[in-house]
Amino acid sequence: MTSLPWIDPDHLWFPPAEEALDEPDGLLALGGDLSTERLILAYRNGIFPWYSDDQPILWWSPDPRCVLFPDEIHISRSLRRTLNSGRFRVTADRDFASVIRLCASTRDEGTWITDDMTRSYTRLHQQGVAHSIEVWNPAGELVGGMYGLAIGECFFGESMFSLETNASKVLMVHLACQLALWGYRIMDCQVESSHLLKMGARSIPRSEFLSILRAGVDRSPSHGSWQIQWRWPGAGGKHE
Repeated sequence: MTSLPWIDPDHLWFPPAEEALDEPDGLLALGGDLSTERLILAYRNGIFPWYSDDQPILWWSPDPRCVLFPDEIHISRSLRRTLNSGRFRVTADRDFASVIRLCASTRDEGTWITDDMTRSYTRLHQQGVAHSIEVWNPAGELVGGMYGLAIGECFFGESMFSLETNASKVLMVHLACQLALWGYRIMDCQVESSHLLKMGARSIPRSEFLSILRAGVDRSPSHGSWQIQWRWPGAGGKHE
């Protein structure tokens, strides 16, 4: 780690994402701060923070990058039945504080969502950059959620939790369909998982990901407030 660039908190910059290490995959720099300006600059350039309380801030840009193109969301027959049942209600920006808290507290392996991270992403939410998506069961309980950043025509998913079967899948379908309707180019998933791959996500070279960002982060999507309630049926999506 000593050979990695150290980010001065008083200097708003990052080395090019292409300079990230191969091992560990994507580690680019350390230091800096979690100001809203630095976080926005990071995401615009395909970089995100990921570290623990006992570490300095670590900045990453893995290669390949796991992404979901909104019109490639995969909807299985069983998931379509769940969607058609109307069991879950999906909203956006109704309870950001609870979503980020549950993303941090429901992970068995621990969390990178430190108190500093929570404060910083909450400030981004107050600025209209970070957003939450919530899934509610028939009893009105919050049983699933995600938060992430919307910059131009790109959405950067940060973390997700699920307390009931299929809640996270329902969330992904509603979000992807809405992003497609709004003209978003991509949803960044950062690192692949079996769950994401089953939903239609795939890994692409970092160079391709950066090209998509360069074309999309400065464009304005065609929508207004995120404070909406989404209803199935959505738009598009592959299904069996």
